[in-house]
Amino acid sequence: MDILKFTLSGKQAMFKKPDVNSVHYYTYGHIHKPALVGLFGAVLGYAGYSQMDKSQPYPEYYQKLGTLQVSILPNADKGYFAKKIISFNNSVGYASREQGGNLIVKEQWLEYPSWDICVLLDCEEAKKLAESVIERKCVYIPYLGKNDHLADITRAAVVEGQKKEQASSLDCLFPKQRAQIDFGADLFGGVENTFKYEEALPIGLDGQTNQYQLEKFVYTNMTLAQIEGAVWDVDGKQVVFY
Repeated sequence: MDILKFTLSGKQAMFKKPDVNSVHYYTYGHIHKPALVGLFGAVLGYAGYSQMDKSQPYPEYYQKLGTLQVSILPNADKGYFAKKIISFNNSVGYASREQGGNLIVKEQWLEYPSWDICVLLDCEEAKKLAESVIERKCVYIPYLGKNDHLADITRAAVVEGQKKEQASSLDCLFPKQRAQIDFGADLFGGVENTFKYEEALPIGLDGQTNQYQLEKFVYTNMTLAQIEGAVWDVDGKQVVFY
């Protein structure tokens, strides 16, 4: 099966969590599928939320691309990117009821994030995306969560993926329910310097509210057992698609 593979990176990124407090806006630790599908929509020029009709359950980009099968491989030490808090002024005049209309915004940003992205080329929309990415054509500028954070798409190629009959590890973020960690294998002579990253990340949009549907994801170098679904070998990396 052909698979589109490319590196997605940037100087900063901010994938805003909807649950915020009055002081800071926080970011998810990684790009997630809904944000990735939005980036694909920008590349292909599909309409977004501002062009939605009331009769549509989703914006055009998500209707066309929401079912793409993707895999996200973090290029990060133990799955963590450095984060920082940035403060800036929103002085448009109506941002705050305080005198002067100035609002001080504090956001958490990821620093120098990078992921290898794989897309299964099993439908026409996926093939259309691959053609645009390979030829470096974008209708709109892709960014990482906010238009302040431009996205770099590099090392794009269509590679051959092979299904594996057996696998004991994964090199990608994967839904927690898809695999079990075999703690015994690593305790008695398995992987050294083991790590496990876990976070609840959006995996889709609700059809009625367009709010995020969350699922726990894991990224680890530990030995896995009972991996559900197909495992693919892509350039020597073991991945699952979702």
